[in-house]
Amino acid sequence: EKIKQQAIDLLNKCEVLTLASINNGVVRVGRPVEDKTEGIDTIWFSTGTSSEKTKDFIKNPKAGVAFYEGHDSVTLTGTIEVVSDVEEKKALWVDWFYEHFPKGVDDPEYCILKFTAEQATYWIGNQFIKGKI
Repeated sequence: EKIKQQAIDLLNKCEVLTLASINNGVVRVGRPVEDKTEGIDTIWFSTGTSSEKTKDFIKNPKAGVAFYEGHDSVTLTGTIEVVSDVEEKKALWVDWFYEHFPKGVDDPEYCILKFTAEQATYWIGNQFIKGKI
């Protein structure tokens, strides 16, 4: 549990994460929705409904997320759910999304990716631990 809390603290420091899909092996940079993550168990991303990554995750929801600072890093594997529920999208909306979705929360291009972690690999404080979340 201590290493998991250290991983959560590390996640909260990181503005940018990498997000990988299985379909074509492309790794993308993603910014988590601020103050909306649920530890490292659930991480939310905003994206476009017509983006390649959304299409990839519809085909195959398996995903990986990684983040680091200095010599500490966490790699997670799990699944992505493409969320289109209006109430959930409203609850996750933050104002900087207007840069990408000028019509606001009702923009048809706006959707949310919900990453649910299943496995973690921690390298924190020179300690390596791998296991289920």
